[in-house]
Amino acid sequence: MKFISWNVNGLRAVIGKGFADIFDNMQADFFCLQEIKLQAGQVDLEFEGYRSYWCYADRKGYSGTAIYTRHEPLSVTTGIGVDCHDHEGRVVTLEYDKFFLVNVYTPNSQDELARLDYRMDWEAAFREYLLGLDKRKPVIVCGDMNVAHKEIDLANPKTNRRNPGFTDEERGCMSQLLEAGFVDTFRELHPEATGAYSWWSYRGRARERNVGWRIDYFLVSKSLVPAITEACIHPEIVGSDHCPVELQLSL
Repeated sequence: MKFISWNVNGLRAVIGKGFADIFDNMQADFFCLQEIKLQAGQVDLEFEGYRSYWCYADRKGYSGTAIYTRHEPLSVTTGIGVDCHDHEGRVVTLEYDKFFLVNVYTPNSQDELARLDYRMDWEAAFREYLLGLDKRKPVIVCGDMNVAHKEIDLANPKTNRRNPGFTDEERGCMSQLLEAGFVDTFRELHPEATGAYSWWSYRGRARERNVGWRIDYFLVSKSLVPAITEACIHPEIVGSDHCPVELQLSL
């Protein structure tokens, strides 16, 4: 099975940049989107052979997640069941016989870490949600998790200390999640890969110079590690300040 995850930074914008062709060419079983910035009814975008499931933010033009899938789920859940975290369209979960697929757009801590305290509350609640699912069956988690976990995961770690996405607190939360039983699939297959990024600032020709961050992930329950056949990043695909990331599993 082939899984794709992409923060499109506005689905309507990326539709005008060849999204349909990218979608068709990738031939994914599951295509997960973050930061769709939509409300219900604002786009009519369906693909033959796929069903789609959406989680919209209450606030217009903000956040939001969606999944296109070739496989009809047993159940669909939006949010994580915590009211203070469930108004920004950040999580959609599909349940299947052998796994849960969780698509997430993690809150950004914002300039001057204005939202770091909220982010820490979110991290604890989201981790509890994932562990609850994992008790039932294996979990695949994907999305923009808004953190570069290790120094190898961004181009300039020394100058980005205490910046949003590279605080000790955010990195520590990712470590806690991995220690709780999840595996970073890209690092599992490519432990020493450098220059492997999924997001670049629009400033200073960052993408052209590959001055980026790896903040988009596929994590899986440890029991799924033997099923991993590929985990890669697609920097050649443009249209957003993020690029798609991919996971292939033999299930």
